[in-house]
Amino acid sequence: MAGDQKAKGKKEQLKGKAKEAVGRATRDVPLEAEGRAEQAKGDARQAKEKTKDIFKH
Repeated sequence: MAGDQKAKGKKEQLKGKAKEAVGRATRDVPLEAEGRAEQAKGDARQAKEKTKDIFKH
């Protein structure tokens, strides 16, 4: 399960980076902001799973 959540977090980070890049290239400020938010969500998910791993061992 933890592996699935880590993968989901990584996917959110990559998707967010892509949205941010497209938003920046097209000067679409809301899309750029949405990309940054999605990256933050992925970062938070990754951090949560890493913390769980630390306490599991």
